[in-house]
Amino acid sequence: MTRGRPHRPLLRPFSVRASVLFVLPLALLLTTSGVPSKGVDPRLRIATWNMCGVDQWGCENTGTHRRKAEALVRLASADGVSVIMLQEVCTGDLALARQRLGAGWHSAFEAYTYRDAHGRHTPVRCTGGGSGDAGIAVLASSPLKDVAPVPSRQPVVGLQRGIQCGSLPVHRIRICNAHLSVVGSDRAHPGWEYRDDQLRTLVAAAGSRTVFGGDFNSSPPSRADRYRWIWPHEAYRRYRECDQRSAGSRAGRATHRSGVKLDYQFTRLRRAGCAVRETGVSDHLAVVMTVRTDPGDSG
Repeated sequence: MTRGRPHRPLLRPFSVRASVLFVLPLALLLTTSGVPSKGVDPRLRIATWNMCGVDQWGCENTGTHRRKAEALVRLASADGVSVIMLQEVCTGDLALARQRLGAGWHSAFEAYTYRDAHGRHTPVRCTGGGSGDAGIAVLASSPLKDVAPVPSRQPVVGLQRGIQCGSLPVHRIRICNAHLSVVGSDRAHPGWEYRDDQLRTLVAAAGSRTVFGGDFNSSPPSRADRYRWIWPHEAYRRYRECDQRSAGSRAGRATHRSGVKLDYQFTRLRRAGCAVRETGVSDHLAVVMTVRTDPGDSG
């Protein structure tokens, strides 16, 4: 790899991936007030977790699909998490977790696809246990509304991950979940960098009452990091990251077994706690952030 910004064209084709949304009754979604619904606890606990559910991506020894679904249930029951942003989740695991959590839980899933040299898209299948397609998802204890993929620049040939955003009407907040491309993920142009474009798209989709995060496949920006230029200035200045201790801080606890931080949550809502959780069934730790959703608690 050469130092500095790799050469790349000014424009690359957008690629919109297929979405699979669990449709909810309209009556459950309608909340018209500009503040969280009366009687709703203003403290909301949100997690992001890469489940490492795709066996063929080096995850075959991280735990069974049943145990991964059980870990999702524990995040909800033991940690009190109400919203979970997921990456590398399998549809079968997501469905099993929803079943065990009960009818009050809702989810929205967006599949990963592989784009070949002819522009054809093929879904990524999870192997083992008949666990279905792989992708990103949001799992929530209250209804989700208007969940949709946000178009972002993706490899010309290679794995299409992506960004999905939606709202939680009960809390009047927006959730944006992302899984960014890794360096060299474009088979046709391995020197092209995509994370800078994807991060700009993600930040642009956020607002004052948004929580955005996921697996960014990136270390926090620092003077020692050759890829610090990929980060938009707004990320740590206009917003605050779950583990950010001060306005000038960029460091955070490791979230991957390699000893680096790859997983993030940002918001302008008032943060009331941040934790990392070892699930025992992934190469990533879960990042759990508590926010206040009271009126006036957004910046």
